[in-house]
Amino acid sequence: MLLNRGYTPGMDNITRRDAGLPYISDDAVFTQQIQTRKIVQELNTADSSDFELLGSIIKRLIPDSAEGIFINPPFHCDYGFHIKTGKNLFINYNCIILDVAQVTIGDNVQIAPNVAIYTAGHPVHPVSRNSKYEYGIPVTIGNNVWIGGNAVICPGVTIGDNAVIGAGSVVTKDIPANSIAAGNACKVIRTITDADKKYYYKNREFDEESWNVIQSMTDGKKNESLL
Repeated sequence: MLLNRGYTPGMDNITRRDAGLPYISDDAVFTQQIQTRKIVQELNTADSSDFELLGSIIKRLIPDSAEGIFINPPFHCDYGFHIKTGKNLFINYNCIILDVAQVTIGDNVQIAPNVAIYTAGHPVHPVSRNSKYEYGIPVTIGNNVWIGGNAVICPGVTIGDNAVIGAGSVVTKDIPANSIAAGNACKVIRTITDADKKYYYKNREFDEESWNVIQSMTDGKKNESLL
């Protein structure tokens, strides 16, 4: 008995993939990937100092992106159209997003170099794996998240708002909002509180000038909430 919801006999592999069912990368699937690879190549060979050109290529690569997205090439993804971003996303050098399934990224997210976000996977059993069936499970990253360098985000993971993922972490399970999490496998270290606001690195406090800027941002948000 088939346990997969959304299954209909005779579905093509693109439909199966987008329904979260096991699928095979056939010619139709590869055709979509080839189109994306051409745009990825444009991005990765463009003049990296021409920000206007990079921005126009990024918009073609990730059409469902909000304003303020920037990617430092090189960058790689499978499709691009399975990535949905909020505003002010920054992705640093050499990141990979295997967007077989949907990758949803919130506002004001910072992704450090060499981060890998994987929605793609293969069956564990060798017989099932050798069938060429694979799958994609969505990944969701909330607002105001910072992902440290060389972190790996595995299929099906949700990272809550305001979370920080330490460098080199392997995230296999959901991370709650307002958490600092790190390690392999990634685990919550502690909760982020207002006491953290005055520090820019460990126990180093912001100087008066920078602290005034941060305070003005906080005051501005308070005023907005009164409108």
